Amino acid sequence: MDESQSPQDLVRHVARSTGLDEATASRVVADVMGYFGQTVGDYVIKRHEDLKNRNRKNDDIWPLIVTELTARRFKAEELSERQLRRIVYG
Repeated sequence: MDESQSPQDLVRHVARSTGLDEATASRVVADVMGYFGQTVGDYVIKRHEDLKNRNRKNDDIWPLIVTELTARRFKAEELSERQLRRIVYG
């Protein structure tokens, strides 16, 4: 999401409550909205890539992602490790 899509009332609120200028507040709002706007598939792919880049093995990654999905803002159905692998690898 780019800055032009940030709700201006939220940008003004963030600017007032934090002391940030509106341009910076707009970038913060856009970043947060993008983070929470991820789909389950987007999150799984991005998180898997991040953990692989940290030299984690799939046997450690899948259970971690399953646990993380329960704490995310989006309502994620419970996914098996096999379903997670299908999201990442097709």
